[in-house]
Amino acid sequence: RNMSSAGPEGRKKMRECDGLIDSLVYYIQGAIADHEPNDKATENCVCILHNLSYQLEIELPDTYAQSIYMQRRNIPSNDKTPGCFGTRSRKVKEKQQDIPLPEEKSSPRGVESLWHSTLIRIYLSLIAKSTRNYTQEASLGALQNLTAGTGPMPFAVAQTVVQKANGLPSIRAMLHVSHPTVKKTAVSLLRNLSRNTPLRSDIAREVLPDLVSILPESVPVSDIVCETAASICYTLYNLTQSNSHSARLLLSADGLPKIIAISMKDSNMFSKASRAASVLLYSLWSHTELHSAYKK
Repeated sequence: RNMSSAGPEGRKKMRECDGLIDSLVYYIQGAIADHEPNDKATENCVCILHNLSYQLEIELPDTYAQSIYMQRRNIPSNDKTPGCFGTRSRKVKEKQQDIPLPEEKSSPRGVESLWHSTLIRIYLSLIAKSTRNYTQEASLGALQNLTAGTGPMPFAVAQTVVQKANGLPSIRAMLHVSHPTVKKTAVSLLRNLSRNTPLRSDIAREVLPDLVSILPESVPVSDIVCETAASICYTLYNLTQSNSHSARLLLSADGLPKIIAISMKDSNMFSKASRAASVLLYSLWSHTELHSAYKK
């Protein structure tokens, strides 16, 4: 576990070690099957996999990168790729939906297992069944790492989490735990998921009211709460920017007073959350049909 956090070279060597990742996955599967998701060894295994999934898309060996991204080269690149804040262009939305997803192997080995749907479902199972904060945080963090990029692999993982494995209810439950780091990681994962245009309506329907409910009533008082509030605002930005129905959902959940309160503090310590809240307000105002509701 310590070695897996030693940097890029350490991660590379561990990913290349024959049988290591397979053994970790095998152990966790056994723990879940035996209804023992809370033992320390399971926590260690998940934390190692979490670390090995960090920067995975960038650090993939050439052979995997070529097989995963080969089809993508055939996509015409006339339109700009959507960034963190997306775009309202219909063409870009269609393009994002047309990205060919990497083919899954029925029996993945080694590094292939790190983004395979089997392990994604294991993470979601641990999030739902484990009561160890470190295990929950590492499972959420691994999914956060895997959904952090902009290529076909992160999009495929996001689609598996939201649509194929029905993972949103388990992630939503983590928004209401008392442990601040688990909550922060759950929000960061949702922020990554919300960058995928085709998944936004599902995410908004499932978790938007919960995100609003955990926003602080006023300016956050600690760094970690401040970062969490900023991530919530950017997630809400992604969900509402081109969807007036989601903006109305935010309004009906009494989110506007909270967002205004957070946006009005401009001290350096809280500028991250205030800036994010201001960006969200600016985007909400672009829904002109809601202006009268906002004013009320």
